[in-house]
Amino acid sequence: MIATWDGGRPGPADLAEGEHGCATVVGVAAILALLAIFGLGLQLGAAVVTRHRAEAAADLAALAAAANAASGAMAACAAAQRVADRMAVRIASCQLRGWQASVRVEATPPGALGRFGTARATASAGPAGPNSLRTATHDERSVASD
Repeated sequence: MIATWDGGRPGPADLAEGEHGCATVVGVAAILALLAIFGLGLQLGAAVVTRHRAEAAADLAALAAAANAASGAMAACAAAQRVADRMAVRIASCQLRGWQASVRVEATPPGALGRFGTARATASAGPAGPNSLRTATHDERSVASD
């Protein structure tokens, strides 16, 4: 016969040996698992933000270099460096070929992610060439509208 208390439910004395505190252990394990998943999500978010920052910095640095192309390669790359400094990235390379500027930047993710590598992005900017702006033909327009 099972000893009962409080309206017929089994009491604490009726629990099998070793079952005391089992729910606490399971609860703590579940909370730790959720915290680990949350931490991984934060790290993934930081990596994505770093990649986007590197891409934006490369675009802006290339535009700054192209805007200063008339002053020469040194001035163009100095302008790109100013943009990179403000966006907290490092310029890996800066080249000016005629009026076309090409910039490659690297950004280090914050925290422990920095040990796994850097985010890299490359961008080019310059004046539009005669073939860079194409008008769509009739066939291309009809396919795009379908």
